[in-house]
Amino acid sequence: MKNKQQFKNKHVLVLGLAKSGEAASRLLYRLGANVTVNDAKPIEENPQARDLQSIGIKVVCGSHPLTLLDEPVDFIVKNPGIPYTNPIVEEALKRNISIVTEVELASKISEAEMIAITGSNGKTTTTTLIVEMLKNSGKEPLIAGNIGTVACEVAEKATTQNIIVTELSSFQLQGTEEFHPKVAVLLNLFDAHLDYHGTKEAYGHAKARIFANLDTDDFYVINVDDEYVVKLAEGVKGVKVPFSVTKEVLSGAYVKDNIVYFKEEKIIDRVDITLPGKHNLENILAAIAAAKSMGARTEQIVEVLKTFTGVEHRVQYVKTLNDRKFYNDSKATNILAAQAAVAAFSEPVILLAGGLDRGNSFDAFIPSLKKVKAVITFGETKEKINLAAKEAGVKIIDSVLNVEEAVPVAYDLSEPGDVILLSPACASWDQYKTFEQRGEKFIQAVEQLMQR
Repeated sequence: MKNKQQFKNKHVLVLGLAKSGEAASRLLYRLGANVTVNDAKPIEENPQARDLQSIGIKVVCGSHPLTLLDEPVDFIVKNPGIPYTNPIVEEALKRNISIVTEVELASKISEAEMIAITGSNGKTTTTTLIVEMLKNSGKEPLIAGNIGTVACEVAEKATTQNIIVTELSSFQLQGTEEFHPKVAVLLNLFDAHLDYHGTKEAYGHAKARIFANLDTDDFYVINVDDEYVVKLAEGVKGVKVPFSVTKEVLSGAYVKDNIVYFKEEKIIDRVDITLPGKHNLENILAAIAAAKSMGARTEQIVEVLKTFTGVEHRVQYVKTLNDRKFYNDSKATNILAAQAAVAAFSEPVILLAGGLDRGNSFDAFIPSLKKVKAVITFGETKEKINLAAKEAGVKIIDSVLNVEEAVPVAYDLSEPGDVILLSPACASWDQYKTFEQRGEKFIQAVEQLMQR
């Protein structure tokens, strides 16, 4: 860990706990900072807060009192999920108090170089692919961010013999000031999280923070098929490494005659790649571009692409029952991700969809729904998805309450050769704590169905 004295005697307010807030609090406390933790959950219901209190950290729970800002505060470490409309955040900004997320801490202390990946969709798959591709290539990759361990925890233990590969959301990136990856990857940009950011422009600006501190010897990997991504990358310092599924980009990763290339070097025939779907081909090209930029061996990349079958909750194969295949795509928390999942299959698809209502319509989902055999809806967005499915002329089943009830109904509706796909096109928080929990409930329901 570098610069161990930089936080000593600093007054830091950690706003919001969960995993990232707790990790940041413990790190800063170990490094000699004066830490105050503030979390909305009452202390009686907050074991994390009680644990931090027991080691000597000041804890204020149950609300976000503005009086916390009357005490000395050098900077705030904000939980990414807390919006900038939160009163204490708004007041801190008025007082010109710096507000960061814990990935800023990770960048400040890490001895290891970092690869950072962001985008509206495909982050988890791309991050996992990069980690696997970098194995046996010199420096040992470590995974961090949304997909793994909190980034500052990983950075604390990393050395110059590691590479940290971290998946980052717009929420995390908006809270960065000096964050500096060696390789910055921007996969795509679509309308998402507008309830948090307000506009697509603000959302894109948050994502573009990934490029803000690159130097001329760093790398930025961008999807040149996405015009908005290209626009956001204008004027970025560093070496541009493009990827494209539609055209030859000789300075990056591309496909020609069903062969994947990197800078004119043949990598692999598409037929030998295990992961299905055009969206995964984009993820693969981005991963190759990033991994190759950091010295990954072609042999390792080929081995990964021939054997990698996907990540949990992202078009994850679950089981086959009486010639019906079940896939868990619970991580599809927006329309685009669900569209990509549906497009990945040539077989008839029975789609399980629905979840948190973020105020958007599902008109953009209609072309994809026209391709499915039936849709089973649940959650807050049930009626909105039903409207889109009706417009698409698709059979609708809306008599179920949740994912668990949808599974046996989907099976009874299916025929041999069908795919039963959970790809909700919505966040999970109306019924489940996380998309992971929603996916696990789906898998459990499939297991119960098989026992039946």
